[in-house]
Amino acid sequence: MLPMARRSADDLAGLMVLSAQTWAELPPATRPAFETELRLRQSLLIRPEVDGASVDEWHPPFFYLLEAALAGRVGLDRHLIRATDDAGLDWYWARVPAGGGTLAVGLSSARINSRPLAVLLIGLAAGLAVAVGLALLLARRVVAPLARLEQASTQLGQGVAPDLLPETGPREIVALSRRFNTMAVQVRDLLSARTTLLAGVSHDLRTPLARMRLALEMLRTQPSPTLLDRLERDMELMNQLIGNVLDLARGLEHEPATPVDMAALLHELAAEHATAASPVQVRCEACVRPVPAIALRRALGNLLQNALRYAPSGPVELVCEQDGAHCRVGVLDRGPGIPADQVEAMFQPFQRLEPSRSPKTGGSGLGLAIVRELAQANGWRVSLGERAGGGMEAWVVL
Repeated sequence: MLPMARRSADDLAGLMVLSAQTWAELPPATRPAFETELRLRQSLLIRPEVDGASVDEWHPPFFYLLEAALAGRVGLDRHLIRATDDAGLDWYWARVPAGGGTLAVGLSSARINSRPLAVLLIGLAAGLAVAVGLALLLARRVVAPLARLEQASTQLGQGVAPDLLPETGPREIVALSRRFNTMAVQVRDLLSARTTLLAGVSHDLRTPLARMRLALEMLRTQPSPTLLDRLERDMELMNQLIGNVLDLARGLEHEPATPVDMAALLHELAAEHATAASPVQVRCEACVRPVPAIALRRALGNLLQNALRYAPSGPVELVCEQDGAHCRVGVLDRGPGIPADQVEAMFQPFQRLEPSRSPKTGGSGLGLAIVRELAQANGWRVSLGERAGGGMEAWVVL
């Protein structure tokens, strides 16, 4: 508003000075017609003197800009004076040098219709309306996702798996929705794993419990060392199953990383699990990595036990390779392997490729599930694949 008002005041001051100079240069006979034209078209009057004028100490804001513009053009710093005509209309007069003298140029107050305070109030009102509208729009964009988040949190707290939240809206809401969706998926997986564990444990314990009950009934009438040995084997089987379940449940426990000599760790695992019939070979460069030692030992131990169980005739290899910032440890065997379409299923609890579930032909089906849980808890990647020349290779990328 201010630059526009200054430009308008400067143009008006130029018009007033030009009008006075033109009037002074015109022949006296043509001056009345010029005055009439100025009044009708420009609301300006030209007089030799101002009659009935009084000094006006206060002007509307625009007239202060006009005073400054006139002072810059004629070099006179005088206050505008106000006079009222017979019709009651206010005129603002300025003395302008022209024709070797001074002329009074009057400006009708009706010519200036600016209402700066009104414009300011209208601008403030419009800005307030826009601000309120934008605030309501932004509040709706923020509150609606928060309401969905509150509803989904309530469902999750009640044990109901909620629908995943849409990851749209402001950046902070998107990040919050993404974190909630990740948590919801983890909770859903934990509930599913808990259900699977309970069902699997109850299923796998029924067989040894039935044999133990039968052996106890037979011991009442016919004590036998064979029956006692069977009871002891069944209890050992149950203890092993419960230990595997506890290992799986402890997979998410946090363990601090410590520097580990990978070559020494692999040689220790080979010495613990190798036999004369099933040797374990180690190929590892000098490598020290900060890793959770117990978790890594459990994961590699499970993979090594599976390899020795399903590939007893051929040597099993423990391999450690470095690739820049990554280090991967592999367990390689020459066994029958796992079909590619069943690899992912083998990572689920109590899943076995051999369906008989006999302890003589396999474990409880928790080994790979424990490895997967340990990898997810420590940020590792686990993969199973076919080995060139036959067999299977399992890799843990640290």
